[in-house]
Amino acid sequence: MKLPVLETRRLILLPAHPRLAKKTAAFYEKNRDFLQPFEPTYDPDFTTVSYQKALLKGDARAARENTGLRYWLFRKEDPETPIGCVAFTSIVWGAFRSATLAYKIDRDLLRQGYAAEALEAMVELAFEGLNLHRLEASIMPRNAASLALAKRCGFSEEGRSPRYIRINGVWEDHIHMVRLNETE
Repeated sequence: MKLPVLETRRLILLPAHPRLAKKTAAFYEKNRDFLQPFEPTYDPDFTTVSYQKALLKGDARAARENTGLRYWLFRKEDPETPIGCVAFTSIVWGAFRSATLAYKIDRDLLRQGYAAEALEAMVELAFEGLNLHRLEASIMPRNAASLALAKRCGFSEEGRSPRYIRINGVWEDHIHMVRLNETE
């Protein structure tokens, strides 16, 4: 499936592609300290262009195989600088039709509505374009901003998993936030 470029009122969402490696490396370098408390430990080379290119090739392969997709967010006023990404991973088809959702936004653009705008566009793609039934985001209880965003975008708490994902060497509890496709 060829992924479309998505647009919202203020954003352009581009499918992950290796040609974005220099830009995504700069995004992660800028936001490393901000994002790191909520993500698995980065490899020492994580913010290099070559490492990002390899990750983006993996993202493109996942999209071709219909197992995942990642979009990078750009403001229309600055279409050269990524401000975050939204991804569906672990896409399962058949009777389940589900995906895990992940998102991140530039630390300087928090609480300006960009993440919500991008998330709504991606939910629309998931439910109307891909015909998925369920999206799940697993969020650490202390990540209040992410929990608030998920709730604002129609996700509901389904449950909690103790010691669910290893973040920076520590098994962290996570809250499962779920949104179902109500159009079916």
